[in-house]
Amino acid sequence: MEKEYFTFQKYKNSEIEKNKLTPSMEDYLEMIYRLYKNNNIIRINTLSQHLNVRMSSTTKIVQRLASMGYVIYIKYGNVQLTEQGKRTGKFLFNRHMAIEKFLSLFLEDDKVLKDTEVIEHYVSNELLKNIIKLNNFFHDNPTILNRFYSYKNK
Repeated sequence: MEKEYFTFQKYKNSEIEKNKLTPSMEDYLEMIYRLYKNNNIIRINTLSQHLNVRMSSTTKIVQRLASMGYVIYIKYGNVQLTEQGKRTGKFLFNRHMAIEKFLSLFLEDDKVLKDTEVIEHYVSNELLKNIIKLNNFFHDNPTILNRFYSYKNK
């Protein structure tokens, strides 16, 4: 049986429909969660600085996240995560960290963050679980990781 192929746009749209968050919204929610972990008070200007975007763009996305139930935001006030926002933010943060850890095995440091940011939004849950398993495998088996590096550097 021949495989059925689709365009990138088709795959992308089906993933976005599942979780209803765009990649940009995921970035905001992940950063809100990162800031929340360090300090319960999250302000729009702090969030926009950390994401290197305009405050008006930040406000617009935060308002959308609020309408979807991920955050509580009152104009000119703080941004607070809801329970749903905490769960999803934690997932997005952990996904980012797992992919970053995996890519750091193969790429120079200056390329890891960029590639992580691109890949993280489109990785399936099945692939993510296997990336985490592989990260753990290499952690538990450093001699195999060293053998891989030796092979890679030939």
